Amino acid sequence: MTNMSKNAPLLAVSSPIATPSTFVSMANLSKTYPNGTIALQDVNLNIQEGEFLCFVGPSGCGKSTIFKIMTGLSKPSKGTLDVFGTTPKEARKQSDIAFVFQDHTLLPWSTVESNVKLPLELRGVDKKMQQAEAERVLELVGLKDYMKVLPRELSGGMKMRVSIARALISRPKLLLMDEPFGALDEITRQTLQLELLNIWQQDKSMTVLFITHNVFESVFLSTSVMVMTPRPGKIAARVEIPVPFPRDETFRTTTQFNDLVREVNDALEH
Repeated sequence: MTNMSKNAPLLAVSSPIATPSTFVSMANLSKTYPNGTIALQDVNLNIQEGEFLCFVGPSGCGKSTIFKIMTGLSKPSKGTLDVFGTTPKEARKQSDIAFVFQDHTLLPWSTVESNVKLPLELRGVDKKMQQAEAERVLELVGLKDYMKVLPRELSGGMKMRVSIARALISRPKLLLMDEPFGALDEITRQTLQLELLNIWQQDKSMTVLFITHNVFESVFLSTSVMVMTPRPGKIAARVEIPVPFPRDETFRTTTQFNDLVREVNDALEH
């Protein structure tokens, strides 16, 4: 993965030109709901393969709306959004997109193993393959010893790990995460941030888009932070995070980390 230049400036994002390596392309993307609410207005953004982008902005600025359009669950009122050169709906059919919500959305009556296998089961994948892949992803999130456990027996952080494992079992090209750590305590949250980066580093072809209201989290995790305006949502600035991976807890204590947090906060204010 290529790290950004150390002197990369804060820059406004407008009308980017798609390149052959563009993974996701948004051009003048707009969304107006039937009640007249303008959620998004002329969003322009190109996302390259292997990026880890965090989206920050005030509540109601359209962050989740972008994700809904990207998964084909909602249609834009204007503009276009292409995923891997095709439509979001087609990309989702091919299991190239996976989604992790703030709520773990686990089936309470099913074991960890059954919850994780569900995407492959729905696709009719061979049972031996389901088993092998479930073991792979649960090992990845450190829960292989909990395969036969029910969700009610797990902590909040463990439930989120299961949700992440379920998303990873299809080997998605694009992982969308909508405030997945928002309901967790700070210690668990920081632990899962490190684990998520480790998972992403093991599969550098996977692109991660991550919504958060936590500026510190956005700077720690991402290659770039996309700062959005209040409704109608637009991308006001892109703050590059020119810090190499892997990252560890010491990054949070550096002057560079504080400077980048300040830069994102300034972009949010202005």
